Amino acid sequence: MTASGTDRSGSGARVVAGPGAELPETAAGSAHCRTARVRRATSDDIPALVRMRALMLSDMGLDTGDERAPWRAASARWFAGRMPLSDEFAAFLVEDPELGVVACAVGACDAHAPSPANPSGLHGHVSNVSTDPRRRRLGHARACLDALLTWFEQETRAAVVSLNATGDGAGLYASFGFAPPPHPSLQLRTAGPSA
Repeated sequence: MTASGTDRSGSGARVVAGPGAELPETAAGSAHCRTARVRRATSDDIPALVRMRALMLSDMGLDTGDERAPWRAASARWFAGRMPLSDEFAAFLVEDPELGVVACAVGACDAHAPSPANPSGLHGHVSNVSTDPRRRRLGHARACLDALLTWFEQETRAAVVSLNATGDGAGLYASFGFAPPPHPSLQLRTAGPSA
């Protein structure tokens, strides 16, 4: 995590992300970037969060199915259950005047056993960083991630924030200070309970 208030935007100026905060104009002077705004998601945004999650997973090569795929309803329930937990969950969005929600970043806190390096035991996790292909390369993901990391720093006790990076997102995350942990994360996928 970087210190609160430090420049993480990569542009020399802190991205301010609050209700109605405008994103900085890109070098290309995009009109879309000038009029887009970063805001915290509400329960009304759950369908958009599910849509953006499907876009991200599809970009990762997963078959996400159509609008009736069972995982989408389960995802909507997951977001709905966490939305009221404002000190454990947050999502930030960029809303485009023409297309609606075009970018997002989601964060959640998980309780782990405390340690000397993390007395609270809280770990933050970033997920669902996604941008609509029609609005990529405009700084939207960076602005959402900056707002999310500000939330982690100012409104949670998480001392560690992790994420899973794709090749496309690795440069963005590195520019915010994310680096491989000293002890690599490993996974084992279980078969789960039998039917």
